Amino acid sequence: MSKKSTYWNTNLKYLGILLSIWFIVSFMFGIVLAEILNQFQFLGFPLGFWFAHQGAIYAFVILIFIYVYLMNRLDKKHDVDEL
Repeated sequence: MSKKSTYWNTNLKYLGILLSIWFIVSFMFGIVLAEILNQFQFLGFPLGFWFAHQGAIYAFVILIFIYVYLMNRLDKKHDVDEL
């Protein structure tokens, strides 16, 4: 397997995992499982409501930082980093 192919396949693996987490947090926790999660409280709010309005945003920002970290590490591994 070529170096470019390995780099691209690893990038796609990272994207698949992170987008799956994004889907679970936003769609599953915020919409599909909201009624079940609303039985629990988080910071004084029903948990399903919190995921739909706040938790999903926090998760998105965290996923962005994780992706940047993973891609910087992958770039260095394949010697395509900027610095």
